[in-house]
Amino acid sequence: MSESLSLEAAMGLAIEQADAVKGATYPNPPCGAVILDAAGRVAGVGATEPVGGAHAEVRALRRAGELAAGGTAVVTLEPCNHHGRTPPCVDALLAARVARVVYAVRDPNPVAAGGADRLAAAGVSVHAGVGADAVAAGPLREWLHKQRTGVPHVTWKYATSIDGRSAAADGSSQWITSEAARADLHVRRAAAEAIVVGTGTVFVDDPSLTARRPDGSLADRQPLRVVVGHREVSADARVLNDDSRTMTIRTHDPAEVLQALADRTDVMLEGGPTLAGAFLRAGLINRILAYVAPIVLGGPITAVDDVGVPSITRALRWEYDATHRIGPDLLVSLVPRESR
Repeated sequence: MSESLSLEAAMGLAIEQADAVKGATYPNPPCGAVILDAAGRVAGVGATEPVGGAHAEVRALRRAGELAAGGTAVVTLEPCNHHGRTPPCVDALLAARVARVVYAVRDPNPVAAGGADRLAAAGVSVHAGVGADAVAAGPLREWLHKQRTGVPHVTWKYATSIDGRSAAADGSSQWITSEAARADLHVRRAAAEAIVVGTGTVFVDDPSLTARRPDGSLADRQPLRVVVGHREVSADARVLNDDSRTMTIRTHDPAEVLQALADRTDVMLEGGPTLAGAFLRAGLINRILAYVAPIVLGGPITAVDDVGVPSITRALRWEYDATHRIGPDLLVSLVPRESR
C-alpha cells in the first residue's frame, strides 16, 4: 500500500505530469493533477490531453475511480468552470465527491475562472497557492505570460563559450556545448510551439530545427519552424524538409514576427546575433537560456550584435532565474529584472 503524501509532494507530482505534456496541449495550458484518497494516498494522476481531449483533473479522476470520494484533488491550475470543447472540470470534481481541492495558480482567463468559488459554494474545502511559484516558473510560465500580455512568450536560446563567443574565428560552431546540453535542448524544442531563426542562420548553418531523441530519430512532437528575413531560402535547405512544418516571414521587425505568431504561446528564438539583437532592442525577449561551455574561443563572433546600449548605465538588466549543470556545461536561465 502506498504511503500518504504531503500536499507539497502531491503538487510536485502534478508539476511533473504537466511538464511531460508541454507542447502537446496547445492552445490549452499544460496542467497536471493528482487525486489523493481519504487517507492521503495517491489514487490517480493525470495531465491535459491534446486539444479536444480530457483535462488533467478528469484524467486523474478516471484513474482514481471511487477512491476519489472524500479525497483531495491537487491541481496546478484552478479547475475550469466553463463548457468549451469539454465540460467544466468543476462538474467532474463535484460528481466524484472530493472533499478538498488544492491548486497552485488561479486561472487568469475570465471565461474559465470561478471554479474555486463554485467548489467552495458546494461545500468543498478549497486551498490556493500551494506550489504557486514552481508552477508559474515551470509548466505554466509561457501560458500565463500569454494570458497577461496577449502575445507569445519568447525564450532566446543560445550556446556560447565562457568568453561569450558563438563560434570560432573561422566560423565553426559545431559543437561548442556537450552532447548532454544538446540533448536538453532537443527536449525543450519538443515542448516549444515555434522555433525562430533568421535567413542568415539558414545560409550559414543549414539547420533542420527539429526535436530529436538521443538516438537521432524525430521526437513525436515537432515545433513550427519559422524563418525570418527578406532573402529567399534555397529549396534544398534542411529547414524546408518534411520533418516539420515551416513558415517564412518576410520582415526584419520582431513585432511583426510575433504578430504572425499571435496564435502561439511558447516561442523559442534560436537565431544568430543579428536577430537576437533585434529582439533585445525591441524588448521582446522574456527569458534567456544560455548554454555556457567551459571553453575559450576569442575572435570576433559573439552571441549577440548591437542591442542599443550606449553606456554601462543603459545596460539591459537581467537576473538569474535558475542555473543547472548539464554534463560539463552550465545552463543559465535569466529573466528581465523588472518582470520579477
